[in-house]
Amino acid sequence: MTEAAAAPFDRSLLDQRRLRAHRSAEPGADFLLQAVAEELVDRLSLVQRRFAIGVDLAGHGGQLAARLVAGGQVERLVRVERDARFLRAGEEGIVADEEALPLRDESIDLVVSALSLHLTNDTPGAFVQIRRALKPDGLFLAALLGGETLNELRSSLLAAEAELMGGASPRVAPFADLREAGALLQRTGFALPVIDQDRLTVRYDTLFHLMRDLRAMGMTNMLRARSRRPVSRRLFLKAAEIYAERFADPDGRLRATFDIVYLSGWRPHDSQQKPLKPGSAQMSLAEALRPKAE
Repeated sequence: MTEAAAAPFDRSLLDQRRLRAHRSAEPGADFLLQAVAEELVDRLSLVQRRFAIGVDLAGHGGQLAARLVAGGQVERLVRVERDARFLRAGEEGIVADEEALPLRDESIDLVVSALSLHLTNDTPGAFVQIRRALKPDGLFLAALLGGETLNELRSSLLAAEAELMGGASPRVAPFADLREAGALLQRTGFALPVIDQDRLTVRYDTLFHLMRDLRAMGMTNMLRARSRRPVSRRLFLKAAEIYAERFADPDGRLRATFDIVYLSGWRPHDSQQKPLKPGSAQMSLAEALRPKAE
């Protein structure tokens, strides 16, 4: 197996691009993180419980941490970031990788993660470490990019490169679908797994406006298998033409899809209700997040 197949993401490059986006902090560029952070905290509010120790795992922009603190359900919040420069003055933080968590077994009540775990090279390993760090009946709540995220951009770039160069290299990261994410929760030992997906469609004047936003979010290509050849403006002009032909609304503006996969799971505990038999009615998110009776 090649290095790119075993570890598809260049994590050092991801850090560089996220730090650059964090330093520049262009107004409005964090719209996706803000929306996801708000949704995660709303979902957490369904749990009528206070958490003594919570972890914001690789939130990088700080939007989720700010909302968790404001929400008041977490008594002590610890941020885990790959670089100390993501942490703000006065915040309690640990510099560590999501794939090598320095957290003691059964030491955390809550782990929340926004838009980072889909970019790990060993996502199952990260999930296992999160489960181990949680106390029995501790909660894991996360949002990942999935499904058809940026499918318009991916197909336009592939078509343009194939037409101009007779071949194509990967330029948009692959994303897990709903079924894969749900199976991962079960495989890594979480109880009462719940998973669903929300689609956010953003409209842009041109492909170049979309790419400017992706750069400002630190979301440009960090695949190890990416081409190292300089990219010509001709390629992007052709991709922009294809994008406009295939994905324009009647008013001429272009659609860009972001599919957000939300998932939750609990560290197993004897007090938890047992899952329904296959074929029975599925548990709602509100029911799964409801705490056990005192």
